[in-house]
Amino acid sequence: QVQLVESGGGLVQAGGSLRLSCAASGRTFSRYAMGWFRQAAGKEREFVATISWGAMTYYADSVKGRFTISRDNAKNTVYLQMNSLKPEDTAVYYCAAEPRTYYSDSYYYRQEEYDYWGQGTQVTVSS
Repeated sequence: QVQLVESGGGLVQAGGSLRLSCAASGRTFSRYAMGWFRQAAGKEREFVATISWGAMTYYADSVKGRFTISRDNAKNTVYLQMNSLKPEDTAVYYCAAEPRTYYSDSYYYRQEEYDYWGQGTQVTVSS
């Protein structure tokens, strides 16, 4: 069982920055694929960014060049640095983990690929 706890959300003005953190349980975190997703009010949850255990990354076009996903395996934590925030980035941000990549360095951008999810953290960007 993997538990994920997100933090770092809040209210920020357009153009500002936030860094989200996701602390994970599990002895083999260093072999997990990790992802960030978001869900705006009234919309479906969508992919934001993903990172493999070998640090390969992939981003949604809407955040490419503004957001950076990273991980610190010593701290069992994955981060999402969000710069140049826009009002349309307002959403609940969710962290997701997938342990089955232990023997294969892979990342996933589809929600159904992930078995474990955090509770989410709210990000609000004011104009």
